[in-house]
Amino acid sequence: MNIWKKPVDLTVLNAAAQGCASDVLGIRITEIGEDFVRGDLQVEPRTQQPYGLLHGGVSCVLAETLGSVGGLLACDEGFGVVGVDISATHMNGVRSGNIIGTARPLKLGRRMQFWTIDIVDEGGRPICAAHLSTAVVPEPDGTSRLAGRASKTSRNYGVNSGSIE
Repeated sequence: MNIWKKPVDLTVLNAAAQGCASDVLGIRITEIGEDFVRGDLQVEPRTQQPYGLLHGGVSCVLAETLGSVGGLLACDEGFGVVGVDISATHMNGVRSGNIIGTARPLKLGRRMQFWTIDIVDEGGRPICAAHLSTAVVPEPDGTSRLAGRASKTSRNYGVNSGSIE
């Protein structure tokens, strides 16, 4: 059963992230199924900690990105999500290659959503298991963040200004 309430377009989703943390780290949304969002990133120097392993915070950025994209798509028009809590258990280190994350909803409520995100390496070995809680909030002026990075929504959230307004 398809859970999405908004149009799904991988090109638009990836373009909307331009200049954001997920873009800087090289996160790409690669697939959207009927009830999941999948994305990946390359483990390379910009995503590693000083010991040459994938930085745990990068796993959290991947997890929150995937859960937030799913949350946005699962909301009614005029609503979006903001992260409230994230927890991550890092199970295996990885030094190189591609990692793949898959976000699936545990509960899609009117006010809160709960997501589980599994991150694996290219061989399917578990790297990280994360849980994300999001609050469903009205988008300013009822516009979606996907409508354009220079929209009033972006200004209201302080995007590209260095501060939250």
